[in-house]
Amino acid sequence: MQINLPAVVAEVQAAFDQYETALVTNDVAVLDRLFWNSPHTIRYGATENLYGYEAIAAFRSARSAIGLERTLQNTVITTYGQDFATANTEFVRSGRQGRQSQTWMRTPEGWRVISAHISLLP
Repeated sequence: MQINLPAVVAEVQAAFDQYETALVTNDVAVLDRLFWNSPHTIRYGATENLYGYEAIAAFRSARSAIGLERTLQNTVITTYGQDFATANTEFVRSGRQGRQSQTWMRTPEGWRVISAHISLLP
């Protein structure tokens, strides 16, 4: 297996960047599009555990758009072959530090998040 093929890293970085922009601007349509539309998709949030695309989409549509701005640091994207990747980053939002991990998979529709985890540090 080839790790971090430059072209694949660039593709995942672009998808990750698109996700981050959509997150801080509350572009729910883009956020929904970037998650794999499957009952197997999981998102563990800072205060919620969401199982399946439908639960994730419902959360997104009900979430407040206030205070979503954040800065990222120490972002690491690692690709495994042509179709699988992880993205891990630290963030600071409203003075609080947190961590985010995402697992990305290439689908016929493009790169999609299949698993995500967000946690806040004490």
